[in-house]
Amino acid sequence: MPTMLVIATTAVPDHLRGALSRWTSEVVPGIFVGSVSARVRDKLWQAVTDTVGNGAAVLVHPAPTEQGYAIRTAGTRRRVPTDFDGLTLIRMTAAPKAKEM
Repeated sequence: MPTMLVIATTAVPDHLRGALSRWTSEVVPGIFVGSVSARVRDKLWQAVTDTVGNGAAVLVHPAPTEQGYAIRTAGTRRRVPTDFDGLTLIRMTAAPKAKEM
C-alpha cells in the first residue's frame, strides 16, 4: 500500500535529483514528495545513500511509532536524529571550526 514520503536533499548530484523525480515531485528545489510503496521507498533511499557524496539528505515517512513517522539521514548534517525513549528528537552538533592561518 503506498504511503507518503518526503525527501529533502542538499548539494546532491543532478542525476540523483533526476532519479528521485521519476517517482516523486520536486515541489521546491531539493524537496521531493511522493506516495510510493515501502519497497520503492527503500530502493530510492538506497540510491540516495549510495550517491549522496558530499551532500546530505533526509527521508521522513510514516511508521508505527509514537510520533507516527520515522526519520532517516544520509551524508554529513549538523542536525542528527536521536532516539529518546521512543521519541525521535533532533540534536544539534557543533559547527565546524574555521581553519586558522
